[in-house]
Amino acid sequence: MKAIPFTSSLPEDVLKNLEFYAGKFRVPKNKIIEKSLIAYFEQLKKAEYIFSFRNAAADPEMIQMAEENLSDYLKILEEDETA
Repeated sequence: MKAIPFTSSLPEDVLKNLEFYAGKFRVPKNKIIEKSLIAYFEQLKKAEYIFSFRNAAADPEMIQMAEENLSDYLKILEEDETA
């Protein structure tokens, strides 16, 4: 993917850590930032899933739909086992 330059500021201690680890592991600073952001976005995505599942678990309509679909799924499995 094409890299697009941008300018930002970081707290001094974060920048010092970035410079330290970039030097220690001989990795460009932009790669550390990129990998860190990707990992953070994955955490956010997981948190969104957890939030939505918790909301769905508290919704009586969602529970009913899940139970109905589960019983249909179990019927399909039973039919496959007897075939």
